[in-house]
Amino acid sequence: MKPIILDVDPYSGAVETFDYDENDDMAIVKRSCDVQPVIDTNKSQHLHSDGWVTRDKTMRLEARIPVDVALLWLQRYGVDVYRREHWPAVRRLLNDPDWRYLRTSTRRL
Repeated sequence: MKPIILDVDPYSGAVETFDYDENDDMAIVKRSCDVQPVIDTNKSQHLHSDGWVTRDKTMRLEARIPVDVALLWLQRYGVDVYRREHWPAVRRLLNDPDWRYLRTSTRRL
């Protein structure tokens, strides 16, 4: 059976599909998204900007976290980037070298 497209997120470009495995009698729902454009933007910002997003230098952009990475963190680590009490864990993940391309600067959070 060919996978059926259930949804396409216009914001992130994520595609959710449904497939059925007859051998294992199992339904499979899969979500995939290309986060490379966000990573490329972060790398460019890292190289060509000092990170300040306001003229009076009161706010810096330190990272961009794609929605699908936030979902992965929630599923894998139980970290919800949208909850204030989870921010210490978000900070640890952003400081981890495995997630360095989400950062727009080398400063430690």
